[in-house]
Amino acid sequence: MAESIKLTENQKNYLRIQGVIAVVDRARDLELARIGLNIPQAQVLYCLNEAKVRNEPMTPMRLSRVLQKQPHTVSALVHRMEAQGLVTTKKDMKRKNWLRVSLTRKGEEALKLWANATEVPDILSCLSKRETETMYTASRKVHAKGMELLRKMQSNPFDTEAELW
Repeated sequence: MAESIKLTENQKNYLRIQGVIAVVDRARDLELARIGLNIPQAQVLYCLNEAKVRNEPMTPMRLSRVLQKQPHTVSALVHRMEAQGLVTTKKDMKRKNWLRVSLTRKGEEALKLWANATEVPDILSCLSKRETETMYTASRKVHAKGMELLRKMQSNPFDTEAELW
């Protein structure tokens, strides 16, 4: 007969967080599929728009840092999005080895649709203002600890601290 495994409270809470993320991400993917997007695409569109607002150039490498994804993953995503007409890439005229990524008109329209697709993000309305603030503070602490662990576990996971807009 199998023996029960005793988990620590931290392990139980980690499993709970993973479960919540899985459910909410699945619901969000289904919501975004209605407008022809998925979560990673929406994240890229949002980052590109924020960079445009700040008048900052965006490269696939910078996107990988912001999204905390491996560069090859972001590069493949950007190329698929370019084939869909959501983004455009072009060589930087000053730094020939850099590739600039920007939104197309179709990407801007998709971003607006994404911003109006709020059914899943609005599930947070079940939390009180105090609970929301507590969740935000706790998530910042867990994020910082996760980044610390990443730096210890792998060499140079992200060259700079992730930007959280």
